Amino acid sequence: MDRRKPEEPDTEGLRPGPEAIGGRPDGRPDGRARADRPHDGTEHDGTDRHGTDHGSTDRHGTDHGSTEHTRAGRTRTEHVGAPGPVPPAAPAGKAAPADVPRRSMAAFSAADEEKRRGVRRMKATATGLLVLVALVYVLATFAEHQGAGAWAGYVAAAAEAGMVGALADWFAVTALFRHPLGLPIPHTAIIPTKKDQLGVSLGEFVGENFLSQEVVRQRLRAVGIGSRLGAWLAVPEHADRVTAELATALRGALTVLRDSDVQAVVGEAITRRADAQEIAPGVGKMLEKIVADGGHRRVVDLVVNRAHDWLVLHDEQVMAAVQGGAPGWTPRFVDKKVGERVYKELLRFVTEMRDSPSHPARGALDRFLSDFASDLQSDTETRARVERLKGEVLGRGEVQDLIASAWTAVRSMIVAAAEDERSELRLRVRASLLSLGARMATDPKIQSKVDGWVEGAAVYVVTTYRGEITSLITDTVAGWDAEHTTKKIEAHIGRDLQFIRINGTVVGSLAGLLIYTLSQALGA
Repeated sequence: MDRRKPEEPDTEGLRPGPEAIGGRPDGRPDGRARADRPHDGTEHDGTDRHGTDHGSTDRHGTDHGSTEHTRAGRTRTEHVGAPGPVPPAAPAGKAAPADVPRRSMAAFSAADEEKRRGVRRMKATATGLLVLVALVYVLATFAEHQGAGAWAGYVAAAAEAGMVGALADWFAVTALFRHPLGLPIPHTAIIPTKKDQLGVSLGEFVGENFLSQEVVRQRLRAVGIGSRLGAWLAVPEHADRVTAELATALRGALTVLRDSDVQAVVGEAITRRADAQEIAPGVGKMLEKIVADGGHRRVVDLVVNRAHDWLVLHDEQVMAAVQGGAPGWTPRFVDKKVGERVYKELLRFVTEMRDSPSHPARGALDRFLSDFASDLQSDTETRARVERLKGEVLGRGEVQDLIASAWTAVRSMIVAAAEDERSELRLRVRASLLSLGARMATDPKIQSKVDGWVEGAAVYVVTTYRGEITSLITDTVAGWDAEHTTKKIEAHIGRDLQFIRINGTVVGSLAGLLIYTLSQALGA
């Protein structure tokens, strides 16, 4: 057989036909089809009967899968790892579909390379066993023809069946990863050609058997998250860790937020709430309760005391103010006497009011406050005046600045408390976590509630995003390079698959021996 690489027909335009699926017009596979087929360049499975691998490198090291020459003398470059056959050209008038981008799995690690060496050793062992039974068959057949005795027939039958079993299992194992002997036999090279379908099937299997509502609930219920979480939180070190993480998250959130945005939101919320809510009835009820409980008397005492002290310190100013308001025609000594008299009466009035809890002025003030509290709740005019006053106060820039600055003060206070390990905020959070953990660890009701919340959240995520979760599997598998994926899978399971070949040889030999023995016994 001619070892030269067959001349490739001109593929400009790629007409549908035998060439489009990797074959020549005469039905034989050409070099392109072999280049598209995954090979490791070292095994019997990917070489022709002369030992030449047309998919990657031959035994002389020549790479036949990268560059090919057409009859017209042009050079066409292909990637050896491009999965699948070369697609046919798009019909006239239609755009050719865009190639789906492929990405490789992780590069071969040292462990992967060691596994590949183990696969090659097991392939050599299985192939050596096939060669051994073939040699035994030849020698036994020769001995039988030479009249060596009946034993030669038994050995030949066993060896013959062993060869059949070895070849059949070699074909089955090889067909998983590539076309045996490079022949495009249907239903071979299953992994590279059915990779995407396998990914879809794997995604559906995971979705139906792992992401179902019943499975999720059953597994979470068996775990007992509530009791485990409670026991974990009840440990002080764990509570400290959670508190520190919460403090860090809180500081981060407050740092990310812009003060101007939060201030605008807080100011708008307070203003809108105040505009929508009438404050007069509420203020009236509060004032009525304060007066009924006598809570206002301390304020009255404070005002009276301050008034008395002020009068004592500013007697000359008070008398001067009275004299300044007198008519111009009155004598000055009369103005002075009147000023002194007015000052003394004011001081006496304030002193009596300060020292006498039952002073009439105090009673009059109590009645005034009670009447005002009633008017705030029932008098329409009074309530309207309060609302107008509220609008004027809220509309002032100073009030809006005060509302906005409240957020800055609150944020600084929270950040400082979160950073201080001994702050009241962190101590209370830690104590709450320890208490919650102790209750969760011992109270079945709380455990049931926590388990129910976790199960409900997990079931919602699974049932709502099942398609997105399974598509992670299917899309990932679909994006893998077919050749690299095949080699990767073969490196992991290929060694065990070679035992199938060995077992096939042994079992075939035993079966052949048994059948030959039975046939001889029945024939006798």
